[in-house]
Amino acid sequence: MKTFVSACLVSVIALAAGSALADDGKEIAVVVKTVNSTFWQNVQKGAAAAQKEAGGYSMTFQGPASESAIADQVNMVENAVNRKVAAIVLAPTDPDALVPALKKAWEAKIPVVLIDSPVSEDGKRYYQSILSTDNVKAGELCAKALIDKVGTSGKIAVMSYVAGAGSEIGRVGGFTKYIKDHSKLEIVGPYYSQSQMATALNQTTDVLAANPDLKGIFGANEPTAIGMGRALAQSGKAGKVVAVGFDGNQDLQGFVKDGTLEAIAVQGSYQMGHLGVQTAVKLIKHEKVEKTLDTGVVLVTKSNLDKPEAQNVLY
Repeated sequence: MKTFVSACLVSVIALAAGSALADDGKEIAVVVKTVNSTFWQNVQKGAAAAQKEAGGYSMTFQGPASESAIADQVNMVENAVNRKVAAIVLAPTDPDALVPALKKAWEAKIPVVLIDSPVSEDGKRYYQSILSTDNVKAGELCAKALIDKVGTSGKIAVMSYVAGAGSEIGRVGGFTKYIKDHSKLEIVGPYYSQSQMATALNQTTDVLAANPDLKGIFGANEPTAIGMGRALAQSGKAGKVVAVGFDGNQDLQGFVKDGTLEAIAVQGSYQMGHLGVQTAVKLIKHEKVEKTLDTGVVLVTKSNLDKPEAQNVLY
């Protein structure tokens, strides 16, 4: 309960801080999937840096208490439209549910930049640019890392997060297809944690108990991978079941260092926020922007953890 209240307060404080400046007509509203994650807090750092560099713009930063609170995010976008913000930077939690809100922004002539996740085909005309990890390629990268360690036969599990989220469809879809195309590994799952660490911990504990012959496991986003890592450690399976996670906060870096996780695929979260706001400013100024930009992913292991390629994306 304390975490939930804290997350809500972060969201409210972020909105209040920017609203006082929003009357100048140059507010950039950044709406992410949740404020209750270090990944999105790193996105906020990048966004704030870009806002300061641009000068003359205010910024609000909001997100629901959890990624599964889709209706809350829809309301945040609609409220931004009603405030007549200058631009919206959005990480959509659901590819379909956010489309009507994006249409309202388009009708109000408010430019929209998507980050991290896409929306459905129906919504493509309502945004001007999307900056994200190529989640299909990222999923394939994780699958290859797992196959390299466990081989091409046996049983692996997939611990996912929110079913139907744009990033989840690409990431887990890319992982699963690569496994099926390049091995005879049997896949258990996917299981959906709703991006809740405690849920992922419990689910992974159950999967490990039910599948004592499990050779590998994939945790598809930050809270899921943390819960997965803790379950491996608590069950005595750390280092025995090959585990690959996603994202790169301090907890996950620790799991790589101690061997609980073989690897983590880390996105450019700071870059997403930074480039997202930079792109929004360009749109406000009627400058040309790219429709699609891949912000990249780095596979971090114990061997490259301290090297610049990894340190530039870890947070």
